[in-house]
Amino acid sequence: MKMHRVRRVFPALVFVACLSGCASSPETLYAWGSYESQVYAHLQGESREAQIEALERDQEKIEASGKTAPPGFYAHLGMLYAETGNDAKAVACFETEKTRFPEAAAYMNFLLKKYEK
Repeated sequence: MKMHRVRRVFPALVFVACLSGCASSPETLYAWGSYESQVYAHLQGESREAQIEALERDQEKIEASGKTAPPGFYAHLGMLYAETGNDAKAVACFETEKTRFPEAAAYMNFLLKKYEK
């Protein structure tokens, strides 16, 4: 009789344990801001100036919070600057991406050769 109860209760306990594990949110490594939605907006053809403004606001918030922007954030912002003719800011963003994410160095070096003057 006791084994019958254990078989009925055990799945419920496992389910509750799983839910409690999902409920606790660990500290995230990056502060994403609106980066993902700005990439989507870029693909949908939204104004580059509007995207730059949104990402610059996010950059200020991220830096104020002491967190780090996610991989690709500065590269994307740099590409937006380059597309609007602001090569100096584009180069600065590519350098930042390269410094913070060394695995992106090869691609950032490629872009730097194109936009550095």
